[in-house]
Amino acid sequence: MGWAIALHGGAGDIPLTLPPERREPRETCLRHCLQIGVDALKANKPALDVVELVVRELENNPHYNAGVGSVLTTNGTVEMEACIMDGNTKNCGAASGLKTVVNPVSLARLVMEKTPHVYLAFEGAEAFAREQEVETVDSSHFITSENVDRLKQAKEANRVQIDYTQPIQKEVQIETHTVVGDSRIGTVGCVAVDSNGNMAAATSTGGLVNKMVGRIGDTPLVGAGTYANSFCAVSATGKGEAIIRGTVARDVAALMEYKGLSLKEAAAYVVEKCVPRGMVGLVAVSSTGEVTMPFNTTGMFRACATEDGHSEIAIH
Repeated sequence: MGWAIALHGGAGDIPLTLPPERREPRETCLRHCLQIGVDALKANKPALDVVELVVRELENNPHYNAGVGSVLTTNGTVEMEACIMDGNTKNCGAASGLKTVVNPVSLARLVMEKTPHVYLAFEGAEAFAREQEVETVDSSHFITSENVDRLKQAKEANRVQIDYTQPIQKEVQIETHTVVGDSRIGTVGCVAVDSNGNMAAATSTGGLVNKMVGRIGDTPLVGAGTYANSFCAVSATGKGEAIIRGTVARDVAALMEYKGLSLKEAAAYVVEKCVPRGMVGLVAVSSTGEVTMPFNTTGMFRACATEDGHSEIAIH
């Protein structure tokens, strides 16, 4: 028993030779965000507050594909999405199609707490953000030169790109919408169990590079990219369409609840058996303070810590 926390910064084909100038800022961010979460748990903050706090910090870091680092649609715009869920009550909130909201995860929490709904999207979500007076900025705030270049490369290759996939040679012919390219940044998420055994999960993303306008991924879909109940809390990352088809986050919880599997057994089964290789990674915690961070991609930016002193920051 005891508190535990895990977070991720995206999974994908992360090269073993990732240059230090790309690796180190992301590792530094993970370490910083992990410490924020650990300090909050040590201060007896509820798990729901902790995951929101950590994901907000990740959204504010341009090295990851969420908030200010969000990648661009085929029209060169941002459409951010996020979800948060409380394991104790199964209350949850989600938002998609956000263009001006600085911290989508906090808007998702407001959807959960201030509306009778679970999910708001596009114009309705933006209107709700203004009504709640959350911090918003002009959408140009999110459009970085790096992501403009990334979109240009994706368009030239006629591809939709997943987190951390490597470039292909232009002469190689692959079907349109095959997930290739080099986005180098990733979806973010956090799961935590507090000292009272309550769990929560939160995930936030900008989606896929060169995605169609209006595309919604796994991140805001409860049971796909984000889920929490009395057994576990899960945040997934990778190819959203594959994660949706596999109901990844919910299946981890279901295997624990109905098959009696441990957290590590359930998560490993889902990652290895339910989703094609190269498509998914996840972080999860259980009510007893277990942590697991499996992936079937080359790597996943990830970090975790537990009350008994274990701490880890890793990529491959």
